[in-house]
Amino acid sequence: MTAPLRVLSLYEGFFAGGARVLHTDVVAGLHAGGQSHRVLSVAARARRESTVQVMWDDPRCRRLVEAGVEVRSLGRTAGDAPLGPETFGPRHLRRAAAMIAQADIVVSLKEQPLGLLLALRDRGMMPDVPVAVCLHRSDPAHAGSARDWLDEAARTGLVSAAIACAASTRDAYREVLGGGVEGGVEAQVVANGIDTERFRPGTARERAAIRRSLEIPADAPVVLFAARFDAMKNPGLFLRAVAAHARRRPESHYLMCGAGMSSANPALRAAFAEAGVPASARVHLLGIRDDMPALHRIADIVALTSAFGEASPLCLIEGAASGATPVTTSVGDAARVVEGFGIVTAHDAASIAGAWDVVLAERPAFRRLALAARPRLSRERMIEQYRGAIEALATRLPLAA
Repeated sequence: MTAPLRVLSLYEGFFAGGARVLHTDVVAGLHAGGQSHRVLSVAARARRESTVQVMWDDPRCRRLVEAGVEVRSLGRTAGDAPLGPETFGPRHLRRAAAMIAQADIVVSLKEQPLGLLLALRDRGMMPDVPVAVCLHRSDPAHAGSARDWLDEAARTGLVSAAIACAASTRDAYREVLGGGVEGGVEAQVVANGIDTERFRPGTARERAAIRRSLEIPADAPVVLFAARFDAMKNPGLFLRAVAAHARRRPESHYLMCGAGMSSANPALRAAFAEAGVPASARVHLLGIRDDMPALHRIADIVALTSAFGEASPLCLIEGAASGATPVTTSVGDAARVVEGFGIVTAHDAASIAGAWDVVLAERPAFRRLALAARPRLSRERMIEQYRGAIEALATRLPLAA
C-alpha cells in the first residue's frame, strides 16, 4: 500500500483574510481526501489593521485542528511587513528544518513565508524538498520585499512550482517567476471555489434571526462590505458610496466587517468624516466575525471597492452562492468572476451607488441569477485541481533529478 503524500503548508500567520480562508479550505479538503497535511505558521500572533489576532483563536486555525491537521508555530509576531531571512535565529531554523525534512512537498501560502526558506538555504539547513508557492495577488509590487524573495527563490530553483488563483495573478507574476525563460517557473491557474454547503441561501427563519440580532427590519435593503481596513480594499470609496446612497435610500443598512472595521479604529472614524457619511446612515461596524455565512444570507448586495491587488475575491462568490448580488470595481479577475450574475462599476462613488439602486430595483431577478451560478462556484473542482498540481510536482521532480 502506497503511503500518503506528506505535504507541509507554510503560513506567514493566521489572521483575517481571503487567502487564508481559501488555503485552509484546500488543506482540510486534501487531508480528508487522502493526502497527509501539516501546517507550520511562522507567526503565533499578528498585529494588523489596528488589531492583535492570536493564532489559536483564529477560526482557520481551529478548523484545521478539528480536521485532524497538525498545526505548529515558530512563535513570531507578524506585522505589516513580512519577516525577512535575517530575522530568524538558530532555534527557529532548526524547528522549521525538522518539519520540512518530514515532508514530501512544501507549499507556501503566498510569497511571505519564503523569507524563512531563504534563511534555511543560506545557512545550509534547507532539506532537499520541492517547494510550490500559492499566489493570491494581482500586483506583486505591493508585496514589498517578499516579491524579491520570490524572484530569488524562482531564479535559484528553491521554488519549483507556482499555483495562481486567477489569470490576472499568473500574468502579473510572470516576470517575477521568470516564466517562459529557461529555469523559470510557470504558474498554473486554479480558480477559487467555496464550500457551497456553508455559503447557501438562508431559510426565512435564519434570515429573520440574524436580522433581529443586528436590529435590521425584515424588508430593509442590506449592503455587505466584507474586507479588512486597508488601502487595497479602499474603504473610503465604499463610504463615499454609502454617503451618496443613504441620502436617497435612508432605509438601507450597510454592514462593514473585517479586521479594523470597528469604531475603535481612529483611521476608520476619520474615513467616515472625510466621506461625509450622514449621521442618520445605518452603518453597522461589526469587526472580525466568525459568522460570515449568516451575514451573506441577509445581504442583498455584496460590495467590493478595491483599488488594486485583488485576484479572485472570495467575498463575491460567497455572496452570490448565498443569493446576494456582487457589485465590484474592476480589479484582478473580478469581472470574470461575476460575469452573468453581478455588476462591475468604475472606481467612482456615484457609479457604485447607482449600481446598488439597479440591483435593489430588480432584486428578485438578480437573486435568481446569483443562485443559478452556484454549481460553478463550488470548491470540489478547486480541491481536485490542487490535488493534481501537488501530486504532479511530487512525481515530476524525482524523474528530473
